[in-house]
Amino acid sequence: MDLLDLKLLRDLRALKSQALAVALVMACGLAMMIMTRSLIKSLNTARDGYYEQHHFGEVFAALKRAPDSVRDELAAIPGVAALETSIEVRVTLDLPAVVAPASGLINSLPDRRPQVLHQLYLRRGQLLDTTSHHEVLVSEAFAGANDLQPGDRIAAVLNGSRLELRIAGIVLAPQYVFEAPPGSALPDNKTFGIFWMREQELAEAFNLEGAFNTVALTLAPGASDSGVIAELDRILEPYGGLGAYGRDDHPSDVRVSDEIRVLEGLSFGFPLVFLSVAAFMTHSVMSRQIALQREQIAVLKAFGFNHRTIAWHFIKFALAIVVVGTLLGALGGFAFGYQLVDMYHLFFRFPQLEFVPATGAILGALIASSAAALLGVAGAVRKVVRLAPAEAMRPEPPASFRPSLVERAGISRWFSVTLRMSLRNLERKPWQACFTAIALAMATGILIIPNAFRDGIRFVLDFQWDVVQRQSVTVSLVEPGPLRAVHDFAQLPGVVRAEPFRGVSVELISGHRTRRLGLNGLSADGHLNRVLGPNQEPLTLPAEGVIISRTLGDALQVRPGDPITIKVLQGKRRQFSTTVAAFADDFAGIAAYMRLDALNRALGEGDRISGAFMTVARDDWPRFMRELKDTPQASGVVIKDAMRQSFRDTTAESIGMLQVLYSTFATIVAFGIVYNSARIALSERARELATLRVLGFSQGDVGSVLVGELVVLTALALPLGLWLGSGMAAQLLESINTETVRLPLILTPGNYAYATLVIVLATTLSAIIACRKLNQLDLVSALKARD
Repeated sequence: MDLLDLKLLRDLRALKSQALAVALVMACGLAMMIMTRSLIKSLNTARDGYYEQHHFGEVFAALKRAPDSVRDELAAIPGVAALETSIEVRVTLDLPAVVAPASGLINSLPDRRPQVLHQLYLRRGQLLDTTSHHEVLVSEAFAGANDLQPGDRIAAVLNGSRLELRIAGIVLAPQYVFEAPPGSALPDNKTFGIFWMREQELAEAFNLEGAFNTVALTLAPGASDSGVIAELDRILEPYGGLGAYGRDDHPSDVRVSDEIRVLEGLSFGFPLVFLSVAAFMTHSVMSRQIALQREQIAVLKAFGFNHRTIAWHFIKFALAIVVVGTLLGALGGFAFGYQLVDMYHLFFRFPQLEFVPATGAILGALIASSAAALLGVAGAVRKVVRLAPAEAMRPEPPASFRPSLVERAGISRWFSVTLRMSLRNLERKPWQACFTAIALAMATGILIIPNAFRDGIRFVLDFQWDVVQRQSVTVSLVEPGPLRAVHDFAQLPGVVRAEPFRGVSVELISGHRTRRLGLNGLSADGHLNRVLGPNQEPLTLPAEGVIISRTLGDALQVRPGDPITIKVLQGKRRQFSTTVAAFADDFAGIAAYMRLDALNRALGEGDRISGAFMTVARDDWPRFMRELKDTPQASGVVIKDAMRQSFRDTTAESIGMLQVLYSTFATIVAFGIVYNSARIALSERARELATLRVLGFSQGDVGSVLVGELVVLTALALPLGLWLGSGMAAQLLESINTETVRLPLILTPGNYAYATLVIVLATTLSAIIACRKLNQLDLVSALKARD
């Protein structure tokens, strides 16, 4: 170890608290980077391995009914590598322990041929065989929510017949990693489940012998999915095809991909903010270190050390901080990631989802932190290189004295002597004061970001399920029925209001851009499920035209007044043109709305409805649910409170846990920045403050000079920090929002108050520590002449 390395160790020991503060700020940013990158790798590893081992399809299609003979025609499509046809039907379940009506999807399992795609993973029990009779396999999510075990029995209504089904096993399937009812963006594992039954039994129950109604296939290497989808649609159109789609549009895969996309945004946004702060802090520490070591630098140059050697010495100081920060960040990132990966078991159903450390992220973190440190130290090192030995041997020239601004303005009598000293020193070094204020502003700003996530979640919960959806329950019919069916629903016990709706699968087309979704026909005078525009104002459904989500409008690149084509994917499969009447502001999924009568006219099927929205008196809720269970026309029931809870348990849970973690990191960073600023101020003014003590000023008076500077800078930084934080929160939310769930930017007084309180507490604590260090100052050493 050479002499400069020994000097480096002494310098690090002397500035250990400031170096550790910078390292902690850096570690917080790196921990989030490593944690999120590891979670991304964990999800990708689990998903890709599961899809490959259990042969998840790449193209999918649903239809009304097609004979098995069509299977050969589908398999002959150029580019198709493997094909699986099956039966999928929705059934009503009777769960004695659940008050609400339950429903499920039953998928067929081939009993005369091997299953090529979507092979099941057996969690418990046993698979079905050719001798199975009235036996089913059940998805793990539904079984767990209802405490079902192999051997238990469950009642289901299959095509009007009630059957007691025995559960043979509990399974997972690659097409149901995220398990939600059809058309819903959120799961409801308590009242909706996925089942599998022998193909022959299921076909006989629904009169589908020798037929199928779903298709899944994989592509040959190099095959075009668009070409295969077009040919698949052409063949299935006579059989009521609802439109084929690729894996990118599969509901389950979309949710996994959206979660990964959110993590990718967070893995870049938060670390960038924290590392920018670390770079700024490194610059402050190194600039002060070099200013205090002018004489030492001069001696080193006089003894023959060249510029490169001396510059490298100070760069190593910064790199030592980088090593400590990266080590702490890696340990923290892996520790937190290992804990958070369990969160994804709540709603992603993989056979195995284990924490996979992204070791490559450590190298990325080291490079990122080194870049931040070098950026911060570059300006300070440049001063070292330019400093001539003769000039460095002399102390810095004293600052010229002149009255401060408040003294020149004639208002100094309103300020104490110590405060005037503080203001005069800040005015003497305006750039340094400006940089310190910016650092404090950044500390304030980063506290805004995580709480904006929390407030966004709360807003979505209240907006989506109180402002938009004011119904208690939504009931869907097995098949679209006559408009008078809504009056039957209105007669159920406790129903206060019932409003009809019509849902139909469509493809919206604007130029070469398309989107497949459900088009909702709502009553013109409806008040339960509302369409809202800017400022939460209800939009009136026009007699002609369609209202679409603002996010959908951006995807299709249309604006209100633009023409749009609607291609119906079911029934008579009509296609018609209309205009975009307005944009709806919503935060869950994408949607399109028309007046119910206008939609029925366009479909040419008469006055039909798909179900009803209802409000139910709470006192009559149990009676209403019992009656609804015995209503054979009801195929699906969505309870608003259950969906709200599902959102809390899934999307809100994941974002909320990340918000708490990031808020903790942001608080640590804020304290680190304020403490570092206080220590730098103390080291810069040690000689002046010691002089004041010798001249007879009390410890309180001298401390108030130091604290006064920090208080003034904090007061200046707070408004700027709140503004910066608002901007950073807006950018980060924009980067992680998806079509599935979007969080609005909600900046509440409580958020601003929290950020202000943390900075005030950090300033107070740092001032106390600085004053204690000041009281321990060796006056003789501090007053020794430097020249």
